[in-house]
Amino acid sequence: MGFIDAIKRWRLAQKGMSSGKKRRTQERAVAGSIDRSLGVRILLYVIFIVTSAALVYQVPSERLIVGSTRSAVFVHIIMSLGLVTLFDMQHLHRVRNGRVSLVFGSILFHLCLIEFVSFMAFSNGKDPNYGVLLIPFAFAPLVNSVLLGRLSGMFTTYVVTLLGALIVPQAYLLQYMVISLISGITVVLMTKNVRRRGALLRAGFYAGVVVLILAVVFGMIQMPETTQLWRTFGIKAAIALGVSILMAMAVSGILPALESIFGVTTDISWLEMSDLNHKLLRQMQLEAPGTFHHSLIVASLAEAAAEQVGANATMCRVCSYFHDIGKLKKPTYFIENQGDENPHDNLTPTMSALVIIAHVKDGVDMAMKHKLNPAIVDVIREHHGDSLVYYFYHKAKELRKDGEEKVEKGLEKIEDIPEVEEENFRYPGPRPRTPESGIISLADCVESASRTLGKPTPARIQSLVDDIVMKRVNEGMLDDTGLTLRDIKKIRESFAKTLRSMLHSRIDYPKEEDAAADEEMRKAGRPAAKQKKVEAVEIDLDEPQPNPRRNPALERKKTKRVAKAS
Repeated sequence: MGFIDAIKRWRLAQKGMSSGKKRRTQERAVAGSIDRSLGVRILLYVIFIVTSAALVYQVPSERLIVGSTRSAVFVHIIMSLGLVTLFDMQHLHRVRNGRVSLVFGSILFHLCLIEFVSFMAFSNGKDPNYGVLLIPFAFAPLVNSVLLGRLSGMFTTYVVTLLGALIVPQAYLLQYMVISLISGITVVLMTKNVRRRGALLRAGFYAGVVVLILAVVFGMIQMPETTQLWRTFGIKAAIALGVSILMAMAVSGILPALESIFGVTTDISWLEMSDLNHKLLRQMQLEAPGTFHHSLIVASLAEAAAEQVGANATMCRVCSYFHDIGKLKKPTYFIENQGDENPHDNLTPTMSALVIIAHVKDGVDMAMKHKLNPAIVDVIREHHGDSLVYYFYHKAKELRKDGEEKVEKGLEKIEDIPEVEEENFRYPGPRPRTPESGIISLADCVESASRTLGKPTPARIQSLVDDIVMKRVNEGMLDDTGLTLRDIKKIRESFAKTLRSMLHSRIDYPKEEDAAADEEMRKAGRPAAKQKKVEAVEIDLDEPQPNPRRNPALERKKTKRVAKAS
């Protein structure tokens, strides 16, 4: 059926009646269910345990720390089961299967590299120290730390250290475990905030330095005493330092492919997507400048709040840029882009609500068409949740009430008055499901409401932020975001602080004619303070008074007072 549908779409596209593409909503739902399936996750765990046990089974018995191959395989299975259980409990059974594949796939590849290096070093009959120096200790910890965070990187370091101990030669067990553990921890510590690819090379360099120092300490690289030994020392030092650097370069090169395969986005990619020269953002600047400015303010609010609660601040900034791209379909129907005319004046409240609500669906379509990151698509879909378009809902109720009054007077029939159903004035949802999406949703509401403040004092700003955030909390909009009450408090404080810096007041500069008058007064020998007093009297006389046409005597009296003050 899918093949037949594809042919039909192709024929319609040839006639100009279709784009030839199909929205993948159903496929995406299926992929999401597979990504969170318990059965699939258990299968991935079993594949990892069986495959890694097969690696241990291939190791010659004379190299094993355990007496026999069967004993080594049994120990390996027990250790793997414990580590897998620890990993699953650490993620509270809510880990995505894509991340499981990434973590244990990189660990398995790391173990394969250890087995390959050990086999090549000992089969050639060369210095057995090369069997340890050539191991890429930084690979799996670097991959998982950059893609999934330092916690996953630290877990990976412990796993490759423990399971690798069953593969390396028994004589170099202590050296391997110490070097693997310390170099892995070094890589994790050096990848705390990776925003440039150069940070990966820096992490690889420091890991190589650690390997070099520890190799010298363990006597695997001895200080030279003759010219021939200097050559051997240089080769071993270059290997210890160069393997980690080369591995970091390789990880930097395959990072985009890993992100695409496992559905993970690093800060490096988020920074690349934050370029305001993107086609959609450029179009927004030209066709919907008010929406573009609104998006920039929302990005500043969301980024600052995300930093306070430990969310991904760079992701919040980028997603905020694109969260309202659906308004490009009909920009003049949104108040920030309107001029003197309001198109909603010619529409019914129900139709106006449909136009406003449609910008979410339009934004999702545009994001998928331009192949934006799936996280951006989710934020576009979720940033309004299932909230109510209150203005037009209230307007519709008022029209309904006026119509009922006309019915009572016999001017209209009750059948001619449309019903006001709340579902027609609600966004389709879903509600925000990540901390970043929840923060952007709150920032969007707060920024829009802040424009209604006539005199934005700090107290009024704080009150506005508290009211809006608590209203969203009471509506249950943040129930699925994972944000705690402490996080929400920090978000409110961050919003208020950012808005105070944006909506600050400025001093009233004197006009040019006022400055010229002050200069004339100073030249005439009269103080400027007296002139200011006269101006104050004149301003007081401009306050609302009885109509001077009806009381000309009062008008002449005030004019004389002003002249006397001069």
